[in-house]
Amino acid sequence: MQATTDHELDERLRADTIFVSDLPLSRLLLMNDRRWPWAILVPRRAGIVELFDLAAEDRHQLDAEACDVAKAMQALTGAEKMNVATLGNIVRQFHLHVVARQKGDPNWPGPVWGFGAREPYSSDEAQSLRARLLESLS
Repeated sequence: MQATTDHELDERLRADTIFVSDLPLSRLLLMNDRRWPWAILVPRRAGIVELFDLAAEDRHQLDAEACDVAKAMQALTGAEKMNVATLGNIVRQFHLHVVARQKGDPNWPGPVWGFGAREPYSSDEAQSLRARLLESLS
Protein backbone atom coordinates (compact mmCIF):
# COMPACT_ATOMS: atom_id res chain seq x y z
CA MET A 1 0.00 0.00 0.00
CA GLN A 2 1.15 3.51 -0.74
CA ALA A 3 1.63 6.21 1.85
CA THR A 4 -0.87 9.06 1.78
CA THR A 5 0.55 12.51 1.09
CA ASP A 6 -0.67 15.78 2.60
CA HIS A 7 -2.87 16.66 -0.36
CA GLU A 8 -4.67 13.32 0.04
CA LEU A 9 -5.98 14.18 3.51
CA ASP A 10 -9.73 14.68 3.23
CA GLU A 11 -10.60 18.36 2.85
CA ARG A 12 -12.92 18.36 5.85
CA LEU A 13 -10.32 16.74 8.11
CA ARG A 14 -7.78 19.30 6.93
CA ALA A 15 -10.20 22.17 7.65
CA ASP A 16 -11.40 20.95 11.08
CA THR A 17 -8.13 19.80 12.65
CA ILE A 18 -4.70 20.89 13.80
CA PHE A 19 -1.66 18.84 12.78
CA VAL A 20 0.14 17.26 15.74
CA SER A 21 2.62 14.74 14.35
CA ASP A 22 3.21 11.83 12.02
CA LEU A 23 3.34 8.55 13.91
CA PRO A 24 4.77 5.40 12.28
CA LEU A 25 1.48 4.68 10.46
CA SER A 26 -0.88 7.55 11.11
CA ARG A 27 -1.10 11.29 10.89
CA LEU A 28 -2.10 12.51 14.37
CA LEU A 29 -4.50 15.43 14.33
CA LEU A 30 -6.27 17.42 17.04
CA MET A 31 -9.92 18.28 16.40
CA ASN A 32 -10.21 22.04 16.62
CA ASP A 33 -12.99 21.98 19.23
CA ARG A 34 -12.08 22.95 22.78
CA ARG A 35 -15.24 21.38 24.27
CA TRP A 36 -13.58 17.96 24.15
CA PRO A 37 -9.92 16.99 23.92
CA TRP A 38 -10.23 15.01 20.70
CA ALA A 39 -7.51 13.39 18.63
CA ILE A 40 -7.87 11.79 15.22
CA LEU A 41 -5.59 9.17 13.69
CA VAL A 42 -5.51 8.95 9.89
CA PRO A 43 -3.46 6.07 8.49
CA ARG A 44 -1.19 7.33 5.71
CA ARG A 45 -2.46 4.78 3.21
CA ALA A 46 -4.27 5.55 -0.03
CA GLY A 47 -7.83 4.39 -0.60
CA ILE A 48 -8.63 3.21 2.94
CA VAL A 49 -12.31 3.54 3.83
CA GLU A 50 -12.90 0.73 6.32
CA LEU A 51 -10.73 -0.79 9.04
CA PHE A 52 -10.63 -4.06 7.11
CA ASP A 53 -9.11 -2.23 4.12
CA LEU A 54 -5.87 -1.99 6.12
CA ALA A 55 -3.39 -4.84 5.95
CA ALA A 56 -3.22 -6.91 9.15
CA GLU A 57 0.16 -5.41 10.05
CA ASP A 58 -1.26 -1.89 9.68
CA ARG A 59 -4.31 -2.77 11.80
CA HIS A 60 -2.00 -3.89 14.59
CA GLN A 61 0.04 -0.69 14.29
CA LEU A 62 -3.13 1.43 14.33
CA ASP A 63 -4.29 -0.37 17.47
CA ALA A 64 -0.97 0.36 19.18
CA GLU A 65 -1.07 4.02 18.12
CA ALA A 66 -4.70 4.38 19.27
CA CYS A 67 -3.85 2.91 22.68
CA ASP A 68 -0.83 5.18 23.05
CA VAL A 69 -2.84 8.28 22.10
CA ALA A 70 -5.76 7.30 24.36
CA LYS A 71 -3.44 6.76 27.35
CA ALA A 72 -1.71 10.07 26.69
CA MET A 73 -5.01 11.95 26.34
CA GLN A 74 -6.37 10.37 29.51
CA ALA A 75 -3.21 11.28 31.44
CA LEU A 76 -3.34 14.87 30.15
CA THR A 77 -7.03 15.43 30.83
CA GLY A 78 -7.93 13.12 33.71
CA ALA A 79 -10.77 11.85 31.52
CA GLU A 80 -13.17 9.39 33.11
CA LYS A 81 -13.82 7.66 29.80
CA MET A 82 -11.97 7.49 26.51
CA ASN A 83 -14.19 7.13 23.44
CA VAL A 84 -12.36 5.42 20.57
CA ALA A 85 -14.47 5.08 17.44
CA THR A 86 -14.73 5.11 13.68
CA LEU A 87 -17.78 6.38 11.83
CA GLY A 88 -16.97 7.76 8.40
CA ASN A 89 -20.53 8.63 7.45
CA ILE A 90 -19.54 12.16 6.44
CA VAL A 91 -15.77 11.83 5.87
CA ARG A 92 -15.22 8.69 3.81
CA GLN A 93 -11.43 8.54 4.34
CA PHE A 94 -10.73 6.14 7.21
CA HIS A 95 -9.96 7.94 10.44
CA LEU A 96 -10.11 6.93 14.10
CA HIS A 97 -11.43 9.26 16.80
CA VAL A 98 -9.96 9.31 20.32
CA VAL A 99 -12.11 11.56 22.53
CA ALA A 100 -11.52 12.32 26.21
CA ARG A 101 -14.84 12.50 28.08
CA GLN A 102 -15.83 13.73 31.55
CA LYS A 103 -19.10 13.69 33.45
CA GLY A 104 -20.52 17.16 33.02
CA ASP A 105 -18.88 17.85 29.65
CA PRO A 106 -21.17 19.63 27.16
CA ASN A 107 -23.07 16.51 26.02
CA TRP A 108 -22.29 13.88 28.68
CA PRO A 109 -23.15 11.03 28.35
CA GLY A 110 -24.34 11.57 24.76
CA PRO A 111 -22.07 11.51 21.71
CA VAL A 112 -19.86 14.40 20.68
CA TRP A 113 -20.87 14.17 17.01
CA GLY A 114 -23.42 16.70 15.82
CA PHE A 115 -23.84 18.37 19.21
CA GLY A 116 -23.89 22.15 19.30
CA ALA A 117 -21.46 24.44 17.56
CA ARG A 118 -17.73 23.77 17.45
CA GLU A 119 -15.65 26.04 19.73
CA PRO A 120 -12.19 26.43 18.16
CA TYR A 121 -9.10 26.58 20.33
CA SER A 122 -7.22 29.84 20.63
CA SER A 123 -3.80 29.58 19.03
CA ASP A 124 -2.15 29.40 22.48
CA GLU A 125 -4.53 26.69 23.71
CA ALA A 126 -3.98 24.58 20.60
CA GLN A 127 -0.20 24.89 20.77
CA SER A 128 -0.18 24.05 24.48
CA LEU A 129 -2.32 20.92 24.07
CA ARG A 130 -0.33 19.87 21.01
CA ALA A 131 2.98 20.24 22.89
CA ARG A 132 1.70 18.41 25.98
CA LEU A 133 0.32 15.59 23.84
CA LEU A 134 3.63 15.20 22.00
CA GLU A 135 5.52 15.21 25.30
CA SER A 136 3.17 12.61 26.76
CA LEU A 137 3.63 10.37 23.71
CA SER A 138 7.42 10.49 23.80
